[in-house]
Amino acid sequence: MQKYLGFLMLLIVSTNGFLLRAQEQSYTIEVKPSPNQKKIIITVGGKPFTEFIYPDSLEKHTLYPIYSPDGQVLTRGFPVNPQPGDPTDHPHHLGLWFNYEKVNGLDFWNNSYNIKADRKHLYGWIRVDSILQTKSGTKGELKVSSSWHNQQKNVLLRETTHFIFTASKDQRMIDRITTLIAVTDTVLFSDVKDGLLGLRVTPELQIPTKEEASFKDDQNNVTKVKANIRSTGNYITSEGKQGDSAWGTRGKWCVLYGTKNNSVISIAIIDHPQNPGYPTYWHARGYGLFAANPLGQKVFSNGKESLNLVLLKNQSVTFRYRIAIAAGKQRLGNATIDALSETFKQ
Repeated sequence: MQKYLGFLMLLIVSTNGFLLRAQEQSYTIEVKPSPNQKKIIITVGGKPFTEFIYPDSLEKHTLYPIYSPDGQVLTRGFPVNPQPGDPTDHPHHLGLWFNYEKVNGLDFWNNSYNIKADRKHLYGWIRVDSILQTKSGTKGELKVSSSWHNQQKNVLLRETTHFIFTASKDQRMIDRITTLIAVTDTVLFSDVKDGLLGLRVTPELQIPTKEEASFKDDQNNVTKVKANIRSTGNYITSEGKQGDSAWGTRGKWCVLYGTKNNSVISIAIIDHPQNPGYPTYWHARGYGLFAANPLGQKVFSNGKESLNLVLLKNQSVTFRYRIAIAAGKQRLGNATIDALSETFKQ
């Protein structure tokens, strides 16, 4: 009986307009390559959802921009397409990306056009080697092969990432499954703050503040972040942590929500039980950085825990994340996110 009731909940749960009913209208998702522009365009019913972009001018590939179900942009425009009032801190924060601050000593996370030439050797790059698959339909799919390398193009890791895109009337969902394989004899992911799955959101989804803040990265670069009067955002984790208190805490999911053009936008990032370090620590900053970092345990636990993930040559590790996006009159409810978390486990 308990299993039956659980199955029913997953089929019919409807919270705050975010519907999971099996009979809900499906939408055609088109995944269209544009190789000359080095991007893949993903649309839902002919309307923009996101783009996978990998130009040579970027130090990593990313999903950018990302749109809500009602057509609003969720990602900050700067530095690719700055919008009026956009914060201009952290130029390496672009769209939805996946990388890490210290891999064999190289900083992949903070690399951007803003790094001076005489310090560029301290940073790593991620380059797309090939587009393995694009598939359109009621479920869109994209598979990509990439390389993590240093400035001399010596490869540390091979990456294979599988994106799955789904949609309904009031929701959009991205499942990202990334497998990393060590190419060198040893690859060490040292416990640090900046990683692993990151999203930089539009200013409206920042947490309101009247104070300027300063942040230092692993290379001792200091970035100042100014207050933004358009901010309406808030975080809530599966463990009940809210606002700035979500940072540095564990949880199986975290949701960021706020109002943009009279619509309540919700973005939930859901961890997977098979990921290393589950449940993840949340590197969720009020200024608009929304990140899951299961590898920075020493930092977030104040030295009480450590992971220091090591891959020997040809060993692999896989990370799975679900990003659920909703738009409506109320935020995405906890019960709905729990249901999405349960289906993600299957």
